[in-house]
Amino acid sequence: MAAVPLDKKQLRTQLLALRRGLGPSVRAEVDARIAVAVTATEEWREAPAILTYLSVRDEVDTRELVRLAREDGKVVAAPRVTGPRSLAWYRVEAGDELEVSAMGIEEPAAREKRRVDPACLGERSVALVPGLAFDEMGYRLGYGGGFYDTFLGRFRGVSIGLCRDAALMPSLADMGALEAHDRAVGIVATETRLLR
Repeated sequence: MAAVPLDKKQLRTQLLALRRGLGPSVRAEVDARIAVAVTATEEWREAPAILTYLSVRDEVDTRELVRLAREDGKVVAAPRVTGPRSLAWYRVEAGDELEVSAMGIEEPAAREKRRVDPACLGERSVALVPGLAFDEMGYRLGYGGGFYDTFLGRFRGVSIGLCRDAALMPSLADMGALEAHDRAVGIVATETRLLR
């Protein structure tokens, strides 16, 4: 029997409320545990470069991961929206001033000399991927823009979805929440599990 497609807008609203409901202190504690799990992986240790979203609002916080990556001498790059379903990546350094996009997301300035081509980073680079929810097969429910699905379709490195246990689903496909263009990440890191 085929899964009945969910109203994704309603599901996103429920997941945003769930995320907010955890409260700032719980989110901070959980996110610190996720950072420990990510940095303990061989993929993180061997990565010369980390492509990472810059967390906003109640997303899994990436600030500690950015700090640790810099401390380890890794290249750190963040995305900038350049069009529909299109991201460009730019190296970010400590102290850089970030710009706030129309969507309320911090982005690096579009400095050509700092542009990073993910295809040139090789298979050991790591991308940290946001999502409202992930499932045990690595599929994600994002915000609906398709930016990361497009990116993941071309990325050759290791993608790690950052997810709190509260937003980890057994199967988004079984919920009817996947579409043909959806791409899975290689690893999902929660505060208690590392799913490959």
